Amino acid sequence: MRRGAALLRAENVAFVVFLAFMLVYPLTTDEFSILNTAYFMAITLMALSLAMIWGKAGILSFGQTAFFGIGGYLYGIYTLNVLGAGATWVGILVGVLAGALTAAVLGYFMFYGGVNDVFVGLTTLALTLVLQTFMAQTAGPEWTVGEARLNGYNGMYTPQISVGDIPLFGRPLYFLYLGILVGVYLLLRWLAGTRWGYGLLALQENRPRTETFGYNVRLMQVQVFALAGGVAALSGVLYASWGSYIDPSSMGLTAAITPVIYVAIGGRRSLTAAMISSMVLLKLSQSLASEAPQYALVIFGVLALLAVLFVPEGFVVAIFNALDRWIFRRPSAGERVAPSEVAADARRAG
Repeated sequence: MRRGAALLRAENVAFVVFLAFMLVYPLTTDEFSILNTAYFMAITLMALSLAMIWGKAGILSFGQTAFFGIGGYLYGIYTLNVLGAGATWVGILVGVLAGALTAAVLGYFMFYGGVNDVFVGLTTLALTLVLQTFMAQTAGPEWTVGEARLNGYNGMYTPQISVGDIPLFGRPLYFLYLGILVGVYLLLRWLAGTRWGYGLLALQENRPRTETFGYNVRLMQVQVFALAGGVAALSGVLYASWGSYIDPSSMGLTAAITPVIYVAIGGRRSLTAAMISSMVLLKLSQSLASEAPQYALVIFGVLALLAVLFVPEGFVVAIFNALDRWIFRRPSAGERVAPSEVAADARRAG
């Protein structure tokens, strides 16, 4: 795989530098900045989920925020109704499984029903808007699940992750989120390098031809869609725990488009690029929100447009390419690999 080899070294160096910075950062800054960065890491997980299905399998989804919201709400409902030591940790699992199961069911009906390409984006966007509309009208006192009140746009209270009866806060919370982010990133990179991951690359290029190599394309699409739904739900769980709060705006149209912009600007074919660009753009977005909120989406829209027109591989991936050519003396990562070559490599790897 020439293309994968071209990116490998630059990506590894970038990840090591990123990880070293994230480990040192909380030792050099204040508590407010530490908590903000923990929030960025929670949202970045959603960008990673999108990079996995869009960059590796060619499935553009606007539904990651729907799974994000499902994870956050189910975490809150479970932890408010089940008290005691360890409830929040089980709640994390409940939220992730709820998001993954919802994605698996939706993916089954879409992909086995022949829905692909742009129609996947439209279907997932419809799911996001339907969920937002439904949750928006749950402000009344009758909308409760046990002890959990949904509260519509007033927002639902969600407990913080705790060890025993002590909620995690500050540096402990930061390092927990960092460990989860790095763990998910490494898992997704490992999966992308397996025979199954090679198959995703092949079906992205040419689904009918990939089937001729013996791959069950529809099953693989459902699997990666469910995996990405679970990661997005984990993002929602961490977000809800971070702020002890979640409301329907987390599943709105703006929320659905934002991760797509982050991933497109960084580079959808690289998990490392998606992670780094999301962290940087989230920081930029927060800065703009306090200084020029009316320009934030405009600036991101322009950056995304420039990426599509002039740097289709993404700005961060373009930097990786430059490092590969000028420093590491490796070939450019811009080469596209034929579907037959990807599938053949995957069969040999298997």
